[in-house]
Order: sequence, then C-alpha cells, then structure tokens
Amino acid sequence: MDFFLDIDESRIRQERAKARELRKQNWWKNKIAKGICHYCGKAVPPKELTLDHIVPLVRGGRSSKGNCVPACKECNSQKQSMLPIEWEDYLQRLKAQDS
Repeated sequence: MDFFLDIDESRIRQERAKARELRKQNWWKNKIAKGICHYCGKAVPPKELTLDHIVPLVRGGRSSKGNCVPACKECNSQKQSMLPIEWEDYLQRLKAQDS
C-alpha cells in the first residue's frame, strides 16, 4: 500500500492528541450519547463507541468535528485506513457475498 510511505509521524501524533481533546468536548459526548454507529446504524452502548476519522489520519485526514464520527468497534476495525469510497465498496462486496 503506497499511501503509507509518506506518513508524517509527527503530524499523526499531533492529530491523535487533537482527537483525545475532541473526545472531552460536549459535542462528542452528545454524539456518543445517541448510541448509534455512524457506519452500520446499530445501537451501541455509548461507552463502547469509538472515535473514527472518516478520512483516516494516515490518508491525510485531520482530527476535526467534520471528520470524526462515532463507530462501533467492529466497523472501526473493519474500516481501518479506508477512504469513504473504499469503505462503501467494501460494504457492497459484503452484501453481494451474503446474497
């Protein structure tokens, strides 16, 4: 995966620190209080929701309100460093396999 070659580790550390700060803010607490995974829509206990970057940090994403969503651990683990279009393609392939 070529996109991992140009990772700026110091930027990633800074963005992760920003994400830790975002988790303390009321807007984040309100988002997870709903208990809904952004990706699968399942109800999840708020304490089990994780913060996911829609555009992953390793792909140039930032820790901002517009790029962070609550996700269940399963979706967050499956999505990993996929961009939104790659995630949608992945979900479509899963649906096709289940059919």
